[in-house]
Parts: sequence; structure tokens; C-alpha cells
Amino acid sequence: MEAQAARRTHPLIIIAAIAITLFSLVGIGAVLGWIPTSVGTPGAASTPVAQAPEQPAVQPETARPAEPKPAVKPRPVVRSEPPRAVAVVPPPPPIVAAICRECAVIEEVREVEKAGQASGAGAVGGAVVGGVVGHQMGGGRGKDVATVLGALGGGLAGNAIEKNAKKTVEYQIVVRYEDGTKGLFIQATPPSWRPGDKVKVINGVIQGRG
Repeated sequence: MEAQAARRTHPLIIIAAIAITLFSLVGIGAVLGWIPTSVGTPGAASTPVAQAPEQPAVQPETARPAEPKPAVKPRPVVRSEPPRAVAVVPPPPPIVAAICRECAVIEEVREVEKAGQASGAGAVGGAVVGGVVGHQMGGGRGKDVATVLGALGGGLAGNAIEKNAKKTVEYQIVVRYEDGTKGLFIQATPPSWRPGDKVKVINGVIQGRG
């Protein structure tokens, strides 16, 4: 009985032995590098940490003044308004120049011969002369006939000669007024006017127009 009790190992001893074994294994692994440690191996040199180069201090940029923006002109507002009635003023009537009642233009100048008035003296004288001449022709009954015919012919010839001796010449002047009417003026002397001349008629007398 005492031999069996001596052979039995106490559980605490077994646990302690296991713990020592595990600790030994952990230590061996750490020394060999199998298990990473914070201390590291004594032979490993510490690698200096490279310091970052110092950067120059950045100076703050000076704030530039804001450039003035061009002023934007407001757009005109287009309003639709109803059309307004515009009073249309009629143009004034054309000014009509006053018609000159006396003003005219020579349109025509005519020369007209007028036979004279017979007084009968020519017919009587012609009849006497004709009768004398006729009486000298022929004889007997023929002489009487010749005397009568000579008297008649002499009277007619004497009358014609008297009219021709007393014939006159007159000048007819036709004028056209500005209103379109025409006038006729007669004179015995040759006029100095020619067709197209501008004249004035004052109290029935044709005068020059300056």
C-alpha cells in the first residue's frame, strides 16, 4: 500500500512540470526567432529610423483683390401694348396761285382786207363812159344796144373801181387769257406783237407785260 502511494504523482506536480516544459519551449522559440518578441535578439543591431526631411514653411499667399466684374446692364423689359390710334392729318391743299385776269398771251395776228363802201359816183361815171363808148360802136339799132350795154358795163366797172379805191386793211389780234378764255382786238395799224408774246389787257388796250 505504501509502495502504490509513493508511486502516484501529485497532480500539481504534473501541472507544474507541463508549465515548465511549455515555458521552456516558448523561450527556445523566442531565442531562435520562431516566436516574435518585442525585445528581439541581442545580436540584431537596431536600425535607425530615417527622419523625414524638413519641409520649408509655406507662406500664406497674399489675398489678391477681387477684380471688378463688368456691370451687367439690365435688359429692357418689352411690354406688349395695344396699338395706339394715330390721328392722320391730311396734307394741306396745294396753294393755287391767283389767276391774273388781265394777263394774256398773243395767240394769233391776222391781216384782213375790207372793201370800201361805194357811194354810187363810180357807177354813174362808169355808166356814162360806157354809154359813150357803146354809142360809138355800130349803127342804127345796134348802136342803141351798144350804148345800153356800155352804160351797164361802165356802171359795174365804176362801182368796182370805187370799192377797190376805198378798201381798207385791218389787223385782228387774238389773245388767250390765263383762265382759258380768248379775246379779239382789231386795229388799223400793224401791231408790234407776235404770237407767244406775254401781254396785259387793261381797259381794252394791249400792253406789254414786264
